[in-house]
Amino acid sequence: MQKIESKNVNFYYGQTQALKDISISIEKNTVTALIGPSGCGKSTYLRLFNRMNDLIENTRLEGQILIDGVDIYEKRINVDDLRKNVGLVFQKPNPFPKTIFENVAYGLRVNGISNKQLIEERVFNSIQQVSLWDEVKDKLKKSAFELSGGQQQRLCIARALAIQPSIILMDEPTSSLDPISTSKIEELIYEMKDKYTIVIVTHNMQQAGRVSDSTAFFYLGELIEHNTTKTIFTNPAEKRTQNYITGRFG
Repeated sequence: MQKIESKNVNFYYGQTQALKDISISIEKNTVTALIGPSGCGKSTYLRLFNRMNDLIENTRLEGQILIDGVDIYEKRINVDDLRKNVGLVFQKPNPFPKTIFENVAYGLRVNGISNKQLIEERVFNSIQQVSLWDEVKDKLKKSAFELSGGQQQRLCIARALAIQPSIILMDEPTSSLDPISTSKIEELIYEMKDKYTIVIVTHNMQQAGRVSDSTAFFYLGELIEHNTTKTIFTNPAEKRTQNYITGRFG
């Protein structure tokens, strides 16, 4: 489960239409950046991929979201299984009030894994994957709240990786971090695409340019343009894309 497609997606909060006829194809093992001004539908679109919008009352989806050809909104789909495969990292680090070790082990325990050795292996591997091991290996029994903001965000990514998803969604994962922590997360995103399909919402144009293979520009709930990041940033087809990227609005 890795390739993502949306076909003619319209999405409503009550009577308000948040997304208008969005069709995108996202290839596996790539990083796709969703850009656009605040309130243009980027995060709403991102949350469709693991059905997080289901948790909001009075919402409605028209169209299809397919992961490897399967419509994830079909009645037969097990949403818990879907969310195991599609991890989500939020804007602000949100560690649990537990130890560093238990933060990463949490998803495994919730999913019924009780084998101590397997849990330990997955926790250690995930922490190593996010380049946090050297910083926390002697503090695994300490509270996750003792870590800096950047470390907490990498811990939250490790927590998402521990349940072995194949798709990672990131909703502005560096917006509350300092430049050094931001650069560590960006390096991590770049390295992770060998194993995962990654979709990232970002307001930071430079970040989109640095980490993504393709970029989709949203404006007022519409998809204005989706192409390789190089094309979007150097030769966009749409004047509105050009204006947004050069800072004329947004």
